[in-house]
Amino acid sequence: MSLSQHQMTAAKMVGVVILMGSLSWASVPFYDWFCRVTGFGGVTGVAAKASDVVLDRKVLVRFDASKERGMPWDFKPVQREMEIRLGETGLAFYEAYNPTDRPVAGTASYNVAPFSAGGFFTKIDCFCFEQQVLQPGERVTMPVTFYVDPEIIEDDEGKYVNAITLSYTFHETELPEEVASLEAPQTVVQN
Repeated sequence: MSLSQHQMTAAKMVGVVILMGSLSWASVPFYDWFCRVTGFGGVTGVAAKASDVVLDRKVLVRFDASKERGMPWDFKPVQREMEIRLGETGLAFYEAYNPTDRPVAGTASYNVAPFSAGGFFTKIDCFCFEQQVLQPGERVTMPVTFYVDPEIIEDDEGKYVNAITLSYTFHETELPEEVASLEAPQTVVQN
Protein backbone atom coordinates (compact mmCIF):
# COMPACT_ATOMS: atom_id res chain seq x y z
CA MET A 1 0.00 0.00 0.00
CA SER A 2 1.67 3.22 -1.13
CA LEU A 3 0.95 6.75 -0.07
CA SER A 4 -0.62 9.14 -2.54
CA GLN A 5 1.16 12.31 -3.60
CA HIS A 6 -1.08 14.40 -1.31
CA GLN A 7 -0.47 12.12 1.70
CA MET A 8 3.29 12.22 1.09
CA THR A 9 3.25 16.05 0.91
CA ALA A 10 1.13 16.25 4.08
CA ALA A 11 3.51 13.89 5.91
CA LYS A 12 6.51 16.00 4.86
CA MET A 13 4.78 19.20 6.01
CA VAL A 14 3.95 17.65 9.40
CA GLY A 15 7.61 16.62 9.67
CA VAL A 16 8.73 20.18 8.89
CA VAL A 17 6.36 21.60 11.53
CA ILE A 18 7.64 19.12 14.14
CA LEU A 19 11.26 19.89 13.21
CA MET A 20 10.71 23.67 13.39
CA GLY A 21 8.87 23.37 16.71
CA SER A 22 11.69 21.26 18.15
CA LEU A 23 14.32 23.72 16.96
CA SER A 24 12.46 26.70 18.41
CA TRP A 25 11.99 24.89 21.73
CA ALA A 26 15.71 24.02 21.88
CA SER A 27 16.94 27.44 20.73
CA VAL A 28 16.70 29.19 24.12
CA PRO A 29 18.70 26.62 26.14
CA PHE A 30 21.15 26.19 23.25
CA TYR A 31 21.68 29.95 22.94
CA ASP A 32 22.14 30.22 26.73
CA TRP A 33 24.71 27.39 26.65
CA PHE A 34 26.49 28.93 23.64
CA CYS A 35 26.73 32.34 25.35
CA ARG A 36 28.06 30.86 28.60
CA VAL A 37 30.69 28.76 26.82
CA THR A 38 31.89 31.48 24.45
CA GLY A 39 31.17 34.64 26.45
CA PHE A 40 29.14 35.84 23.46
CA GLY A 41 27.10 38.95 24.22
CA GLY A 42 29.09 39.68 27.36
CA VAL A 43 27.80 36.65 29.28
CA THR A 44 30.15 35.83 32.13
CA GLY A 45 31.54 32.52 33.29
CA VAL A 46 30.85 30.91 36.66
CA ALA A 47 33.39 29.04 38.81
CA ALA A 48 33.25 27.25 42.15
CA LYS A 49 36.64 28.58 43.28
CA ALA A 50 39.22 31.26 42.62
CA SER A 51 41.83 31.10 39.88
CA ASP A 52 45.00 29.15 40.58
CA VAL A 53 47.07 31.60 38.53
CA VAL A 54 47.57 35.32 39.24
CA LEU A 55 49.53 37.48 36.79
CA ASP A 56 51.12 40.90 37.30
CA ARG A 57 49.08 42.46 34.49
CA LYS A 58 46.21 44.57 35.81
CA VAL A 59 42.79 45.35 34.44
CA LEU A 60 40.35 48.10 35.48
CA VAL A 61 36.89 46.76 36.39
CA ARG A 62 34.03 49.28 36.34
CA PHE A 63 30.67 48.66 37.99
CA ASP A 64 27.35 49.82 36.55
CA ALA A 65 23.78 49.54 37.86
CA SER A 66 20.38 50.18 36.32
CA LYS A 67 16.76 49.22 36.87
CA GLU A 68 13.98 48.05 34.61
CA ARG A 69 11.29 50.70 34.14
CA GLY A 70 8.87 50.47 37.05
CA MET A 71 11.31 48.78 39.43
CA PRO A 72 10.86 50.82 42.63
CA TRP A 73 14.22 50.09 44.27
CA ASP A 74 17.21 52.38 44.46
CA PHE A 75 20.15 50.37 43.13
CA LYS A 76 23.81 51.37 42.75
CA PRO A 77 27.37 50.07 43.02
CA VAL A 78 29.10 50.90 46.31
CA GLN A 79 32.30 51.68 44.40
CA ARG A 80 32.50 52.64 40.73
CA GLU A 81 35.72 50.83 39.82
CA MET A 82 38.66 48.77 41.03
CA GLU A 83 41.94 47.66 39.57
CA ILE A 84 42.84 43.98 39.96
CA ARG A 85 45.48 41.66 38.61
CA LEU A 86 44.47 38.96 36.14
CA GLY A 87 43.46 35.89 38.14
CA GLU A 88 43.18 37.84 41.40
CA THR A 89 39.89 37.47 43.26
CA GLY A 90 37.92 40.70 43.41
CA LEU A 91 35.08 41.54 45.79
CA ALA A 92 32.64 44.31 44.93
CA PHE A 93 29.38 45.41 46.52
CA TYR A 94 26.11 46.78 45.22
CA GLU A 95 23.49 48.47 47.36
CA ALA A 96 19.71 48.12 47.00
CA TYR A 97 17.02 50.01 48.90
CA ASN A 98 13.27 49.44 48.88
CA PRO A 99 11.62 52.83 49.56
CA THR A 100 8.08 51.42 49.22
CA ASP A 101 5.64 50.27 51.89
CA ARG A 102 5.49 46.72 50.52
CA PRO A 103 7.94 43.84 50.00
CA VAL A 104 9.45 43.83 46.51
CA ALA A 105 11.23 40.90 44.85
CA GLY A 106 13.81 41.35 42.13
CA THR A 107 16.28 39.47 40.00
CA ALA A 108 19.35 40.91 38.35
CA SER A 109 20.42 40.31 34.78
CA TYR A 110 24.01 41.11 33.91
CA ASN A 111 26.56 41.42 31.16
CA VAL A 112 30.13 42.47 30.61
CA ALA A 113 31.55 44.96 28.13
CA PRO A 114 33.48 44.67 25.94
CA PHE A 115 31.84 41.45 24.80
CA SER A 116 35.26 39.93 24.07
CA ALA A 117 35.92 39.89 27.84
CA GLY A 118 32.68 38.06 28.70
CA GLY A 119 34.10 34.56 28.54
CA PHE A 120 37.03 35.56 30.72
CA PHE A 121 35.11 37.40 33.44
CA THR A 122 34.29 34.68 35.95
CA LYS A 123 31.94 34.97 38.94
CA ILE A 124 32.53 32.82 41.99
CA ASP A 125 29.56 34.12 43.97
CA CYS A 126 26.96 36.73 43.13
CA PHE A 127 23.70 38.20 44.39
CA CYS A 128 22.48 37.76 40.82
CA PHE A 129 22.39 33.97 41.21
CA GLU A 130 19.25 34.22 43.39
CA GLN A 131 16.08 36.25 43.67
CA GLN A 132 16.32 39.10 46.18
CA VAL A 133 13.40 40.19 48.39
CA LEU A 134 13.55 43.51 50.20
CA GLN A 135 11.05 44.41 52.89
CA PRO A 136 9.59 47.95 53.11
CA GLY A 137 12.38 50.40 53.92
CA GLU A 138 15.06 47.69 53.83
CA ARG A 139 18.56 48.51 52.56
CA VAL A 140 21.01 45.72 51.74
CA THR A 141 24.59 45.46 50.56
CA MET A 142 25.04 42.60 48.08
CA PRO A 143 28.44 41.11 47.16
CA VAL A 144 29.84 39.79 43.91
CA THR A 145 33.08 37.77 43.99
CA PHE A 146 34.90 37.42 40.67
CA TYR A 147 38.17 37.21 38.78
CA VAL A 148 39.37 37.87 35.25
CA ASP A 149 40.78 34.65 33.80
CA PRO A 150 44.48 35.03 32.99
CA GLU A 151 43.84 33.18 29.71
CA ILE A 152 42.45 36.47 28.37
CA ILE A 153 46.03 37.37 27.35
CA GLU A 154 46.03 34.43 24.90
CA ASP A 155 42.80 35.52 23.18
CA ASP A 156 43.10 37.44 19.89
CA GLU A 157 40.68 40.19 21.03
CA GLY A 158 40.88 39.76 24.80
CA LYS A 159 44.59 40.50 25.04
CA TYR A 160 43.85 44.15 24.20
CA VAL A 161 41.26 44.59 26.96
CA ASN A 162 42.45 46.98 29.68
CA ALA A 163 39.06 47.86 31.19
CA ILE A 164 35.92 45.79 31.75
CA THR A 165 32.47 47.04 32.75
CA LEU A 166 30.23 44.75 34.78
CA SER A 167 26.61 45.87 34.41
CA TYR A 168 23.55 44.74 36.35
CA THR A 169 19.91 45.54 35.69
CA PHE A 170 17.34 44.72 38.38
CA HIS A 171 13.89 43.55 37.30
CA GLU A 172 10.87 43.30 39.59
CA THR A 173 9.64 39.72 39.87
CA GLU A 174 6.74 37.99 41.53
CA LEU A 175 7.08 37.57 45.29
CA PRO A 176 7.88 34.07 46.48
CA GLU A 177 4.78 32.31 47.78
CA GLU A 178 5.94 32.32 51.42
CA VAL A 179 6.39 36.12 51.34
CA ALA A 180 3.22 36.75 49.33
CA SER A 181 1.15 34.71 51.82
CA LEU A 182 2.39 36.94 54.65
CA GLU A 183 1.22 39.96 52.67
CA ALA A 184 -2.29 38.65 52.00
CA PRO A 185 -4.91 40.03 54.36
CA GLN A 186 -6.01 37.50 56.97
CA THR A 187 -9.71 36.73 57.07
CA VAL A 188 -11.27 36.33 60.47
CA VAL A 189 -14.23 33.95 60.66
CA GLN A 190 -16.64 34.52 63.51
CA ASN A 191 -19.24 31.97 64.60
